[in-house]
Amino acid sequence: MKIHEFQAKELLRRFGAAVPSGRECRTPEEAARAYAELKSAVCVVKAQIHAGGRGKAGGVKLVKSAEEARAAAAGMLGQRMKTYQTGPAGQLVRRLWVEQGCMIDKELYAGIAIDRESQLPVLMCSSEGGVEIEEVAHKHPEKILKCAFSPAKGLADADAQRLARGIGLTGASLDKGAAFLKALAKAFVELDCSLAEINPLVTTKSGEVLALDAKINFDSNALFRHADVLSLRDLDEEDEKEVEASKYDLSYIALDGSIGCMVNGAGLAMATMDVIQLHGAAPANFLDVGGGATKEKVTEAFKILLSDSKVKGVLVNIFGGIMKCDVIAEGVIAAVQQVKLEVPLVVRLEGTNVEKGKALLEKSGLPIVTASDLDDAAKKICAAVRAHAVRGNK
Repeated sequence: MKIHEFQAKELLRRFGAAVPSGRECRTPEEAARAYAELKSAVCVVKAQIHAGGRGKAGGVKLVKSAEEARAAAAGMLGQRMKTYQTGPAGQLVRRLWVEQGCMIDKELYAGIAIDRESQLPVLMCSSEGGVEIEEVAHKHPEKILKCAFSPAKGLADADAQRLARGIGLTGASLDKGAAFLKALAKAFVELDCSLAEINPLVTTKSGEVLALDAKINFDSNALFRHADVLSLRDLDEEDEKEVEASKYDLSYIALDGSIGCMVNGAGLAMATMDVIQLHGAAPANFLDVGGGATKEKVTEAFKILLSDSKVKGVLVNIFGGIMKCDVIAEGVIAAVQQVKLEVPLVVRLEGTNVEKGKALLEKSGLPIVTASDLDDAAKKICAAVRAHAVRGNK
């Protein structure tokens, strides 16, 4: 789960990390009022969307008066902001964060992610803040310092000092920087984060160390422990189909291709997507119905697939273990009967009750093409989509 920058900063403040004061705003008038309340000669008006690259897209504006804050807000709110992370459709700006400006001395980077090999959180720091960490890793890998730490023990004082010193902090900023890194590590562990990124982490002319930006993602499997974090979820920032899928405990991620996929098991879903690409098409989604899906769950999954206007064909690929093939067949049939099917549908079943499942599909009288294996299924759906497109253009 993702949250907005201003929400991430408020969480960090709770753990003792220093962040600039600010106000959430939803109207130009609120932005003007926020400027007056913050009593800072310079403030920053920042668009709040779940995507990076806002500055380059015009979503970060320096303002020096309440009127400038109002104008900047009016220019952002209600607009679709396009960045390298939003895709071509962009993201509608509904919220703003008006924040006190500060006299920046240095821009640094700090981030924490899980290292799958060591199975530990790893804190990464760099003196090259304000740019994408991937770019730093590519051009100046020696400028990224790393430190794995124990979730039970937290980031050690000595490691925090070493990292702070390694990115150029000295004097009072050294101790404040080390304290910030320890607070960030504590927040990462206690909130069950999957990513915590501060870019830039800045030092000011007065020696402060502040999070000028903040991005925090959470492990959705742990949200049952964090009702306060779950309450920060902004459904307006999420794909409608992904939100609907979550209601039925379906793992769904929208993609840019044209072939809708319904599969059971994440590994099989990835393999299915790969084979579709191998045969010249692209998947429109990742959809894992899980190992214990019911007829109703499969029906809803199918409806979600067909609600995507980009879907020009559907491939159902099920290996029945706990999931029985006849249950999948019943769900597919029910969905096709409820939803007007206007695109090709290929179904490949294998495993528990496979013959029952195939018999149900054959007796349904519906326009369902069956396949013997995954490769056969991918070939058939790709060919069917191409043929359907040709007929549609005539």
